Amino acid sequence: MRPVRSLLLASALSLAAACSSEIGDECSLSSDCSPQGDRFCDISSPGGYCTVIGCDFDSCPDESVCVRFFSVSDSDRTCDPYSEDLPGGTDDCTADEICTLSETCVPRTAEVRYCMKKCDYNSDCRDDYECRTEERMREHGGEPVPPPGEALGTDLQPFCAVAPF
Repeated sequence: MRPVRSLLLASALSLAAACSSEIGDECSLSSDCSPQGDRFCDISSPGGYCTVIGCDFDSCPDESVCVRFFSVSDSDRTCDPYSEDLPGGTDDCTADEICTLSETCVPRTAEVRYCMKKCDYNSDCRDDYECRTEERMREHGGEPVPPPGEALGTDLQPFCAVAPF
């Protein structure tokens, strides 16, 4: 009886481990990411990408960072993302705009946030993904959400994002 119970316990533990995907894992359905329904499978990304939509600074799981992307980036007004809206800083964007890392003002309504897997090297990411550094963020989009009331820092957390083709 004892070997059967051990086998059942081992099976249950391995099943539970299989149900807990991390941010950035491959998926086909949101249930692949979390049986609790608290994660979303972005099937527009190669192989699917487990994420959380609508995150805030410091609300993502430990293995990830909250990243904002902008659906509009063709503004002709420039700004300084390191000092915009800070005391003694610049104020080039309107109240309903955000100064992006690409140094343009975009409407706040164009912002979409996702939890993205943290990385240090491209090898930390799956095939078809890159470890997006600050330089790559400027070129291809996405930037970590700064703490409330603060501008973007100078030591931005890289994250795994779809590599440009």
